[in-house]
Amino acid sequence: MTCTFQSYEDAVAFHGHTCPGLALGYRAATHALVTLHAGRSSDEDLVAIVENDACGVDAVQAIAGCSVGKGNLILRDLGKHAYTFINRKTGSAIRLVQRPEPLTERLDPGASALRTKVMAGKATPTEEKEFHERQAALIKKILTIPIGELFIEKEARSEIPEHARISASVQCASCGETVAEHRARVKSGKVVCIPCAGEYSRSG
Repeated sequence: MTCTFQSYEDAVAFHGHTCPGLALGYRAATHALVTLHAGRSSDEDLVAIVENDACGVDAVQAIAGCSVGKGNLILRDLGKHAYTFINRKTGSAIRLVQRPEPLTERLDPGASALRTKVMAGKATPTEEKEFHERQAALIKKILTIPIGELFIEKEARSEIPEHARISASVQCASCGETVAEHRARVKSGKVVCIPCAGEYSRSG
């Protein structure tokens, strides 16, 4: 099977800018499509389980066609640059984990100090120019070096997630807004939404 996928520029357009993290996500997504003999998912045939909420996830969405709305992008924010892809049709899966060696120092030794200076707003115009040039070179390396220099490929142990649910809506007895039935809670004998139930949410 010949696998074709969208370009890195498509991922950049979706994300808004180019960066090393986006390039990593692009490499993970394209490698998964080739390995699993899958195309960009228009439905739920390809599932991605991502373990971070960083830039690379946008590349997974743009290139692999996995999204929260379709139910085939699952975020388990464990703070790891790890990506699991599952082909529902074949049952095959792949898990890619970023290599433990610091990426920037490995591919562009000495760049971290310059980056810190730029991010702190203490860099000179010359240093800022050098930083952007080095960033571009780093991204090019990420996009072209062997995948094994970026990720460790591991056995995927995840079970195939169920398809997205289509749930009925119920009205919150407290705020009056509707909420998916399977996300509703019962508080003092009344059906309420999660915020009105007083449950903690990172998203506020």
